[in-house]
Amino acid sequence: MSTAQVTAPAVAAEDEELEQTLRPRRLDEFVGQERVKEQLSIALDAARARGEALDHVLLVGPPGLGKTSLAYIVREELGVGIRCIAGPALERKGDMAAILTGLERHDVLFVDEIHRLNRAIEEILYPALEDFRLDIVVGQGPAARTLTLDLPPFTLVGATTRTGLLTTPLRDRFGMTFRLDYYAPPELGTIVRRSARILDVVVDDDAADEIARRSRGTPRIANRILKRVRDVAQVRHDGAISAEVAREALTLLEVDDRGLERIDRDLLGAIVGKFGGGPVGLSTLAVTLGEEPDTIEDVYEPYLLQLGFLQRTPRGRVVTELGLEHVGSATRGPGRLF
Repeated sequence: MSTAQVTAPAVAAEDEELEQTLRPRRLDEFVGQERVKEQLSIALDAARARGEALDHVLLVGPPGLGKTSLAYIVREELGVGIRCIAGPALERKGDMAAILTGLERHDVLFVDEIHRLNRAIEEILYPALEDFRLDIVVGQGPAARTLTLDLPPFTLVGATTRTGLLTTPLRDRFGMTFRLDYYAPPELGTIVRRSARILDVVVDDDAADEIARRSRGTPRIANRILKRVRDVAQVRHDGAISAEVAREALTLLEVDDRGLERIDRDLLGAIVGKFGGGPVGLSTLAVTLGEEPDTIEDVYEPYLLQLGFLQRTPRGRVVTELGLEHVGSATRGPGRLF
């Protein structure tokens, strides 16, 4: 067995452990999303005071804004257990039944990508969420009968990037729905400084602000960039992250001053250079870039839409005037990012 084969799982485990340490553990450590935190804090205090399970929570928002962190915070604040599953991973009714019957009183069940749950499995959840019971059909045909099992009160925390794909019966069973917004640069700067302390790396305020400004309003991206900037500082410099070191690393990572990465610029460049600025259909754009349509729609487009660089129209995608200006400045700028 090669060295790479031996060390790869260890490296993956180390990265996962590092990611866990950067997550806030309590609600007061969670930066940003003030309205969500206030509402959730009141609900948690009320549930603890009544000795009840917290009402079911639906967390909505783009990837990387803290939905998983909030699920773990709910568990930590309530002092209960948590079971985490991904919606697409559940394929059989028996899997969901086993998970539900294994929950303890007031536990948290976190379902990521809940909009991708199998419809048959989703139907098992309806009585479980509303009445804390599990209905199991035994037998087939005229001899079939329903066996009902009581479940302990629990809290379902669902995370989704696409609420429109949730069925109405499932969405209506959540007592609280929180939409997470993109973060402002000052909030991301606070997150970068906190993560730098945890990683035991010295980062200048200007460097933290530079990283925050290019992090697309997303804490996960801010932490990812910080770790890569730390690598550059350690290998090429004395380990401390100054503004100059941060800019050098960000240039190496091909992250421009608006937080766009190569694929984002390729997307804008393809629409401008090959389709005259648009409109161009999503499927055509996906083939041109060699990406899946869902990836373009869910991962790359939201930030470009937020910046006002891209517009979705009935006829397809169109690059706006702001987007054209950015394409032009990036093409003409130092190093020619296109």
